[in-house]
Amino acid sequence: MSSAGTSAEPTSPLAPVAPFPAEYRSRAPEFYGFVAWTSTSFLYVVYLLWALLPDEYIQWLGIYWYPSREWAILVPAYLVVICLLTYFVYFALALYGTPSFADTSAFIGSFNFRPLNILSDVMQIRVPTCRPSARAKRTPYLAYARPDKVPEIYDIPIGLVNRVAYGPHRKRPE
Repeated sequence: MSSAGTSAEPTSPLAPVAPFPAEYRSRAPEFYGFVAWTSTSFLYVVYLLWALLPDEYIQWLGIYWYPSREWAILVPAYLVVICLLTYFVYFALALYGTPSFADTSAFIGSFNFRPLNILSDVMQIRVPTCRPSARAKRTPYLAYARPDKVPEIYDIPIGLVNRVAYGPHRKRPE
């Protein structure tokens, strides 16, 4: 616990500096990354040699059994198809999870913010009661730079948006 006169702990959100990294860090991820990179590069070179060298050279190396050469074309083709199917499936899942335009969850969420009294904030016109200073007379924009001049940001209710965009609600003649 820190007393009122001391500074905050380094891990506190109120701390003036970021916490220092840990003193000891394992180098295992570096080794695993190096092994993964070298093994992937080696397997790619072996794949290219298998796909491009004639049979005589491969048999000269002492390798008498290897897959058919058609797999040199089929494996990359299958990988491309799987990649494209993955994109298609993720796009389809995103469309499936999107609400329809008529659903209220399309425009009302859990993170929307509305002020307590919207009409008083929107319709209220504030008139400055004090006289502008000499500096404000020289720079006319300075009078509008006070903190209370810009209202707090909030979400406009959909009913108000519809009234402004489409006018007042009228009943259809029957």
